[in-house]
Amino acid sequence: MADTVNLESLDLAALLCSRVCHDVISPVGAIVNGLEVLEDEKEEAMQAVALDLIRKSARQASARLQFARLAFGAAGSAGAQIDLGDAGQVARSLIEDERTKLAWNLPRALLPKNRVKLLLNLIMVATSTIARGGTIKVDPIGEGEAMGFRLESQGPNARIPPAVPGLLAGTPEHAVDAHGIQPFYAGLLARAAGMRVSLIAAGDRVVLTAEA
Repeated sequence: MADTVNLESLDLAALLCSRVCHDVISPVGAIVNGLEVLEDEKEEAMQAVALDLIRKSARQASARLQFARLAFGAAGSAGAQIDLGDAGQVARSLIEDERTKLAWNLPRALLPKNRVKLLLNLIMVATSTIARGGTIKVDPIGEGEAMGFRLESQGPNARIPPAVPGLLAGTPEHAVDAHGIQPFYAGLLARAAGMRVSLIAAGDRVVLTAEA
């Protein structure tokens, strides 16, 4: 069995910051472009298009930042808990669009923060398995503070990205970069929470489970 890779704390922080910046730079850039159009264009039709772009991009940037705050951030003091209801709201704001839907079947409850952060990061992993869109269903495994999670993603050409299993296990084939840091971090959270993560692909579905 390959040895688990350990990143220096500064490298981990830098890669996570790079990932967050990568996620928000596109909508922020679109907002800037929309403001430039408003400044230059006098036609009402073009101004309306620019305002619509600004509104949509602002909502997208806000959703990505709120998600990152829970999925990557401290989310309170040591030993804090996170409300699954709040997690579901930020997850739905992030991933739901005309192509992708989220079926959130978890109860509203407080769970240890690392379990909820793991769940949010696994939702991001699940979205990577349905690049063309589809449905992600999230169900509980067990109950209470020991609750685990089952995520089923279904969509056209659903597949497990080749690098993801190794990154989740902490045994990547190549050096961890800003693109791979998110599933790698999910694996760190799973081990910190004492949970095992598994991925199984079957037809147009990928099932991802996390349990003790």
